[in-house]
Amino acid sequence: MSDLRSRLAARELLILDGAMGTELTRRGVPTPLPAWSAHALYTHPEVVLAIHRDYVAAGADLLTSNTFRTTRRALAAAGVGIDPRELTTLAVGLARRAASEAGRPVYVLGSIAPLEDCYRPDLAPLSDASLAEHAELARDLADAGVDAILVETMNTQREALAAIHAARATGLPVLASLVADQEGRLFDATPLAQVVPALLEAQAEALLINCTSAAILDRVVPELVALAGSTPCGAYANIGFPDEVAGFTPSADVEPLAYAEHAARWVAAGASIVGGCCGTQPAHIAAVRARLREGAGVG
Repeated sequence: MSDLRSRLAARELLILDGAMGTELTRRGVPTPLPAWSAHALYTHPEVVLAIHRDYVAAGADLLTSNTFRTTRRALAAAGVGIDPRELTTLAVGLARRAASEAGRPVYVLGSIAPLEDCYRPDLAPLSDASLAEHAELARDLADAGVDAILVETMNTQREALAAIHAARATGLPVLASLVADQEGRLFDATPLAQVVPALLEAQAEALLINCTSAAILDRVVPELVALAGSTPCGAYANIGFPDEVAGFTPSADVEPLAYAEHAARWVAAGASIVGGCCGTQPAHIAAVRARLREGAGVG
């Protein structure tokens, strides 16, 4: 059993990093769709590395590779003539470099995201296509040296299962994260009560919810924990909303200290993996780390 796998199974509290794509934008790096954050790998790799380092300094135990859009499909749609395996290897190498400098155990999670739009479940490919494409990225991530694979922001049960099966074939630990609507359902309207048992049967080793507002996660995390049984759970919220004109509009109640209070509520409800999604910055992760180190009751 790998060190990370054993720590997950023991439900040891682990701090996940925060956003990459919106943080690149905040630092002035272009992130044009559809390549989005992958664009920075061949234009500003030094900024990607700096962001990873800043999350390590903030106290993250888990770094997420910048591979959300290093798929063959996304790069072809963007007209990028770079081998996706090359970009995936570079992305993992940058995260691994930051982790190796930490002076403490920091693990690299290989990100596998929906093949199409995270907010458009109707665009999700059929299962066979999803399995083949996710398997290619999963193999590349494993070959590049990730410690585990994070299947994240999944908006349909069909694609989530395909990605988990592809990731499981590598033999690495697999964490699976869903994106939920205001009712705590997937964007294809599948309730957690239906999808969680399916993901457990597929042998996901941790279940999380991400790219969902902190307020919604306050309500949904207890349900996830109850459904997951002995499987570790986690959460990492967004703190705003994508906007085609403005790019990203932050919410009002998600300054770092306020965000840390939400994270403390998730831990009190049974979560053992917490971090940040779109809009969060190293300051949010530092606040979460400091708040959870207190061991105080949730206010």
